[in-house]
Amino acid sequence: MKLTGAQAFIKCLEEHGVEVIFGYPGGALIDVYDELMKQDHVHHVLTRHEQAAVHAADAYGRVKGEVGVALVTSGPGATNAVTGIASAYMDSIPLVVFTGQVPTKLIGNDAFQEVDIVGITRPITKHNYLVKDANELVSIIREAFHLARTGRPGPVLVDLPKDVLATRITYPESKPIRMRTYKPTYEPHPGQIEKACQSILKAKRPVIYAGGGVIAANANEDLTELARKLDIPVTMTLMGLGGFPGTDPLSMGMLGMHGTYFANMAVANCDVLIAVGARFDDRVTGRVDAFAPHAEIIHIDIDPSSISKNVRVDIPIVADCKHALTAMNAWFGRSSEFSHDGVAALHKPWHDQIREWKNKHPLGYVEETDIIKPQFVIQKLNELTGGDAIITTEVGQHQMWTAQFYHFNKPRQWATSGGLGVMGYGFPAAIGAQMAAPDKVVIDIAGDGSIQMNIQELATCMQERLKVKVAILNNQYLGMVRQWQELFYDKHYSQTIMEVAPDFVKVAEAYGAVGLRATKPSEVEPVIKEALKTNNTVFMDFVIAREEGVYPMVPAGKATTEMLLV
Repeated sequence: MKLTGAQAFIKCLEEHGVEVIFGYPGGALIDVYDELMKQDHVHHVLTRHEQAAVHAADAYGRVKGEVGVALVTSGPGATNAVTGIASAYMDSIPLVVFTGQVPTKLIGNDAFQEVDIVGITRPITKHNYLVKDANELVSIIREAFHLARTGRPGPVLVDLPKDVLATRITYPESKPIRMRTYKPTYEPHPGQIEKACQSILKAKRPVIYAGGGVIAANANEDLTELARKLDIPVTMTLMGLGGFPGTDPLSMGMLGMHGTYFANMAVANCDVLIAVGARFDDRVTGRVDAFAPHAEIIHIDIDPSSISKNVRVDIPIVADCKHALTAMNAWFGRSSEFSHDGVAALHKPWHDQIREWKNKHPLGYVEETDIIKPQFVIQKLNELTGGDAIITTEVGQHQMWTAQFYHFNKPRQWATSGGLGVMGYGFPAAIGAQMAAPDKVVIDIAGDGSIQMNIQELATCMQERLKVKVAILNNQYLGMVRQWQELFYDKHYSQTIMEVAPDFVKVAEAYGAVGLRATKPSEVEPVIKEALKTNNTVFMDFVIAREEGVYPMVPAGKATTEMLLV
């Protein structure tokens, strides 16, 4: 039986186990939307903006550990999706974005709502396709899903001309996907594993530096086993939070620009640095020549182009993080040279030194009785959720406070725009996360500036009857930029004052959601408790100290040991 391209598209989504997609209709995709109405396998979430659709699909994929799917129309629909695609690309998130396109005969004619989205997104996708032949539609979609989820994950875009979706085709049988030029290396080289393990065995001051690749590879348990077996302290990137339990005695929290004092000092003084699924981002390294200057660096990553890209690496291991860590655990398991008690004794002076740094400059803030401190809000959210909520954030000070003061013990409970730093990510991400985990508490921690980037998604929450909670840390500033202006620009608060803003309680109520507000510390806990027991979308407006800063902070161009402290 022959199917239209639109029917084949739906069937192919079902074939890949897709249950939820996020999107916004338009003329180029009207055939697809007509078919969506006739089936009940794939649930479509109508967002109110295409950027939000992609962010929601991104977080859905993160929480589920699957490929997220977004569907947007041609022209402005496609260009509105670009920011979401770029964010997923920077954070290595498996995503397939389908865009509508004008009929093939009109491509290149400046037709209504035509844009070269394949050309626009080439630098920010793992791969992209323009489907010119309806008979290739299904095979291309299958390839897109394969590419998105394998190797180093990432977004793949498929551009769908309107006539392709209307053409009748025979649905092809499924075959193993073989791509001659795409063969990711999953298994580590035994010789490199041997070198790495011998180096770790001799180390007196080792540190594990874990990134988002640990979570992407589902390698958190393997990482935890290695760290505990060898008594090695662990620090994580922003994307790596949850890859190792944040409350474990070996955890040093986050490193880098707003990392903990003791994590940054430990990395600067270690003799072996084991980087797992991390890319030595500039926010982590600070001044490169001063990053881990005394260390032999081991780098495990499935992407060979990431190795020695930013920082010199002594022992490269190109492999899937889980496979590499499994191999390392096995090596130590059979090694006659290794004993847990032996390495614990060898590392004791190192742990004593880290403890001294931690006691000298712990993460903290100055509490006040009449003003809400943002860190206090995060701590209360952590306490009242038992650290078990799924947390999303926008980008800014609140993102860093969350990374510092909310303790993630499990993977896939944290979704934030790390590499691109997208304001407006958190709220649609919370929608995607809630769709992925309907029984979990999902909280978007936002700033008063960033929440206004996609505040219209309140309508999506109400339409889907979601119980998303939003904690707005409201300081009437674009806080992170203001902090830089305070420290480095003589307090010239140019265009960062946000005194004209909506009443967030009333905005929530206007959409049919619940709005709550706290203006003093004693109101914080009651507001959070009320939100958590409310079976509805809730905006919590926390009026916080206006000029509170995020510390520690490494100024741009400085070494990570040159931290500004509270």
